[in-house]
Amino acid sequence: MTTQEEPGRACSPCEPVTVRAAGAVLWRPADDGTPEIAVVHRPRYDDWSLPKGKLDPGESVAQAAAREVLEETGYGCVLSGPLVPVRYSVPAKGGGRTGKRVDYFAARCGHGAFAPNDEVDELRWLDTAQAREVLTYPHDAQVLDAFDALPADAVTLLLVRHAEAGSREEFTGPDDTLRPLSELGERQRDALHRILPLYGPERVCAAPRVRCAQTVRPVAEDLGIEVADEPLLSEEGYKSDPDAGVRRLLRIAAGAGTAVVCSQGGVIPDVVGRLTAEAGLRPDEVVSSKGSVWTLRFAPEPNSGNGSGPRMRLVAADYLPDPLSI
Repeated sequence: MTTQEEPGRACSPCEPVTVRAAGAVLWRPADDGTPEIAVVHRPRYDDWSLPKGKLDPGESVAQAAAREVLEETGYGCVLSGPLVPVRYSVPAKGGGRTGKRVDYFAARCGHGAFAPNDEVDELRWLDTAQAREVLTYPHDAQVLDAFDALPADAVTLLLVRHAEAGSREEFTGPDDTLRPLSELGERQRDALHRILPLYGPERVCAAPRVRCAQTVRPVAEDLGIEVADEPLLSEEGYKSDPDAGVRRLLRIAAGAGTAVVCSQGGVIPDVVGRLTAEAGLRPDEVVSSKGSVWTLRFAPEPNSGNGSGPRMRLVAADYLPDPLSI
């Protein structure tokens, strides 16, 4: 089906992306444990779609995805990580065409209930094979392919580099571990605080640095917990035994619920590089700017349980730059 908004053809190179949107594969476990996903009918276009919509001014794609899910389906959600972005062509104001990009996330269904509204008049819960038959636009199949490629039992770990804290040379305190966030760092911290809770964190850890703990403390305060020290994920701790640092991160991933871990620039690129190389993943570049986040998703290896929990394997790694830079 072709509509005014969804013309169903890819962008050409001469059509720059000027329209940004975000959406999600909203899923819940069926009675047999397999995922079933929400597809919505929009009467304005008479189409079946995944929940999605345009970004509001100043909104990140993660915020927009969670908001659109709530507005279109009535359900809250917990993001687990990005899927694939989709680009296609839409009519431009004043004539011609322009590019539209929709960033999709996997999102587990939370509390709520669907009620018909002006945007969506029907919601169906379907398995992914059924959803492919119902969804109107071919590009939605790419999103479902990315969703199906991830194990249903994957868990998320958010690996954060601490926010801006000025320079070591200019810090006059007695110990560099005490160097606090700068004014820019506090703004980065606040921006992260608007994003990290969307992933439903339950545990918060940090290298024993004031700047690391300050970066993620608002998330811990929301949960009513303390920020746990992780010495093996500090620069000196990691440098002394990188293998132990990687093992520690995997043990954190194996714990209950999503974890937030704040570390340093001397740790994150190496640990992500080791994990992605072992998993056979090929990120474009392993970078780590201050205030950035690696969304790492892990799944337990079969028959690997022991006294300290199952061994985890990396199945996806996605980089979120400093939110203030986007």
